[in-house]
Amino acid sequence: MDVTNRGRVRVERTAKRVRTYLGGRVVADTTSALLVWEVPYYPAYYIPVDDVDASALKPTGATKHSPSRGDAVVYTVTSGTAEAKDAALSYPESPLEEIRGHVRFEWDAMDAWFEEDEEVFTHPRDPYTRVDILPSQRHVRIELGGVTVADSRSPRILFETGLPPRYYLPKTDVRLDLLEPSDTVTHCPYKGSAEYWTVNGEKDLAWSYRTPLPESQRVAGLIAFYDEKLDVYVDDVLQPRPKTKFS
Repeated sequence: MDVTNRGRVRVERTAKRVRTYLGGRVVADTTSALLVWEVPYYPAYYIPVDDVDASALKPTGATKHSPSRGDAVVYTVTSGTAEAKDAALSYPESPLEEIRGHVRFEWDAMDAWFEEDEEVFTHPRDPYTRVDILPSQRHVRIELGGVTVADSRSPRILFETGLPPRYYLPKTDVRLDLLEPSDTVTHCPYKGSAEYWTVNGEKDLAWSYRTPLPESQRVAGLIAFYDEKLDVYVDDVLQPRPKTKFS
């Protein structure tokens, strides 16, 4: 395993074949991608320039500075009739030698990403993140402002690396009369797309994966709550509110 650390940036090679599409065409196809942790939560793909369709990269003349990665050349990506403005960067003189000669595409600017032949959503999967979903008989009760909004003895507990356990509860154990659908939708590369609810007037405190990705099917249709923002009792013991990026 080839791992480099510089400041907060970690660089690691992946053996996965990685492809990205724009305008119905492949603009990058590689088996030599780098995973680069620009932020602590998940990595980005950097693709060797030799594995990128050179005709798709149009220099804008602009540059972008990163304290850890140096000065980037900014490109607009074109493919067929599609154009993604300022959607690619390269760092030809980066102090991180490993990323020189690589191109980083803005994830959401591309039409689709694939790891091998499976489409990946939101961001690359982190090889150090694991998701386990376990059935349980623990008694879970959720309160908001002293009002019980859920009470279950058949939760499924989702354990995800770096996050507190999440208690996914059957809808029959939730006070649905206190939940109002929200227009918020979020995406996770491990679980899929989540829909949200306002809980007793507090926006986006509960969510559910109606059609999760295959590895997370065990939470399909169940409802979870932000432990950071409500009172969670497990076997009648009040749990400390975790401190996370969702707090």
